[in-house]
Amino acid sequence: MPLTRVSLIKGKSPEYRRAILDNVYLAMREAFGVPEEDRFMILTEHDKNDFVYGADYLGITRDDDLVMIQIYANNTRTTEQKKALYARIAELLKDKPGVKPENVLISLVEVAKENWSFGHGLAQYA
Repeated sequence: MPLTRVSLIKGKSPEYRRAILDNVYLAMREAFGVPEEDRFMILTEHDKNDFVYGADYLGITRDDDLVMIQIYANNTRTTEQKKALYARIAELLKDKPGVKPENVLISLVEVAKENWSFGHGLAQYA
């Protein structure tokens, strides 16, 4: 069960924002085997002054079209699956809505299965 948070600078169209969410979800389904309907995503827009990033960190040139993606997921994936996810997200976002790969920053936060509750105050995976 991934929980995904996407952050970007204000001003993109609803179609642009939806394409980001749809393609991140598609990449998670393909690379991580996320089940259909296992979709919990939040997109937050920020004023330019509240969105701070290293424009050339690690020699990667970024601009104000940067998309920061934070994915919380069970700690069950291999390094190969993680690499496949990162690559697929960058590939899909390049196609639609047109985000340059250097503007895709992804952070995967691994969570133990017992640390989720999907409702009713129960730990469904514990």
